[in-house]
Amino acid sequence: MPLPAPTSTPAPTLAPAEIKQDVHDRVHAHRDELLALSRRIHAHPETAFEEHRAAAWCAELLRDHGYLVTAPAHGLATAFSASLGSGPVTVALVCEYDALPGLGHACGHNLIAAAGLGAALGLAPYAEQLGLTVRVIGAPAEERGAGKALLLEAGAFDGVDAAMMVHPCPVEVADFRSFALGTLSVRYTGRAAHPSLNPHEGRNAADALTVAQVAIGLLRQQLPPHWRVHGVTTAAGTAPNLIPDSASAEYEIRASAAEDLVELRARVEDCFRAGALATGCEVELTRPEPDYLDMRSDSGLLTLWRANAAALGRPEPVESGPFACTDMGNVSHVVPSIHPVLDITGGACAPHEAAFAEAALGAEAERAVLDGAVAMAWTAADLAASLAAGLAADPSGAVNAVATNE
Repeated sequence: MPLPAPTSTPAPTLAPAEIKQDVHDRVHAHRDELLALSRRIHAHPETAFEEHRAAAWCAELLRDHGYLVTAPAHGLATAFSASLGSGPVTVALVCEYDALPGLGHACGHNLIAAAGLGAALGLAPYAEQLGLTVRVIGAPAEERGAGKALLLEAGAFDGVDAAMMVHPCPVEVADFRSFALGTLSVRYTGRAAHPSLNPHEGRNAADALTVAQVAIGLLRQQLPPHWRVHGVTTAAGTAPNLIPDSASAEYEIRASAAEDLVELRARVEDCFRAGALATGCEVELTRPEPDYLDMRSDSGLLTLWRANAAALGRPEPVESGPFACTDMGNVSHVVPSIHPVLDITGGACAPHEAAFAEAALGAEAERAVLDGAVAMAWTAADLAASLAAGLAADPSGAVNAVATNE
C-alpha cells in the first residue's frame, strides 16, 4: 500500500545537501571494505539457509561500525538484524547473500549485501540528526525458501516505515515488478508389478505423472499471457522391467498478481489429481515453501529514488512489465517498499546465467554497489526529512506519510 501523500504539500522535503554529500563521501570512504565483502561472498557461495559465512561477515562489519547486531535472528540460523539510531522513522535496508546451486552468485546477491551495508554505513553518523532508526535485515534464502516471507511472519519488519534493497540486472528499472510465485511438490504412489507377467495388477505412478503433464500442456492454451507453469520430474521409476510404484516432480507456478496465483494453483493441482484418477494411483501435493508475492513498489519512495539515482548519473530507467520473482514482494504487501534493479551488463547476459556470475565482479558491478548504497541512503534521508516536515505541519499526524509530486 503506497504511503499517502499530504494534500497540502506538493513536493518532497529533502534532506540537507551537505548531509547528503557527506553520506556520499562516507560510502565511498568505505569502498574498499564494501567491495572486499562483495568479492569474499562471491568467492564462497552458499545456498539457501546455508549462508553462515556471508551472514557472519555482514554482521561483523556492521558491529564494527557501531550497529547493535542480533545474529542469528528471528528463528533463522543465517538471518541477522542490526539497528542504529532511535528516530521515529524506521527504515529497513534489506541484504541478500544466498547463491544458486551450481551457478554460484549468478544472481549477484553479493552486490546486494554490499550495497545494503554501504547504505547503513553512510547513514550511521546522521541517524539521530535525521530522525532515523536504521535497521539492516540479513535475509537468507531468496532463491529458494522465501526467507523474507518467514522473516515477515517472525516479526522482522514490525515497526518498519519503509523497506528497500537494490538488485543487479541487465537493465535499469526503478519500478521493478515481479511475478507471484508458488511452488508445488508432487508425489504419486501406485503399485509395483512386472510389465509382462502381471501388468494388470500394477498401478503405474509414472503414467500418472505423464497424464498430469499432458493435462498441464493442454491447460497452457487457455492461460492468460503472464501465467506460467513449469517443472521437472525428479523420479519416475528405476528400470524398464518394473512398473514404478512411485513418481515425483517439482513444479513452479507464476502469475502477475498474488490473487491470480490462487486460481492458477487450483487449476494446476486439478491436473495432478486427474493423473491419479486416470491411473488408480494416489497423489500427495505439498507446498515446500511460502508463496512469493508480486512486488508492489511504493510511489512516494520511487519518486525519491528516481531523483537520487539521476543525481548519481545512473542510466535512465526503463519501464518494464513483471519479470523474475522475489520474496521482497511479500514485504511490499505489508511495508512500503522499493526494489530498483541496476544495470551491470547492458543486456549482455541475465541473472541465472554463468556469465552473470562473472559480471557480478566487474567494474559496473562495483559501481552498482556504491551507487545503490548512496541512493538508498539518500532516499532514506529524504524520507525522514519529508516525514519530519509533515509532522511539523501537523503534529497530530502519524509517521506514515511522505510527500510526493506524482
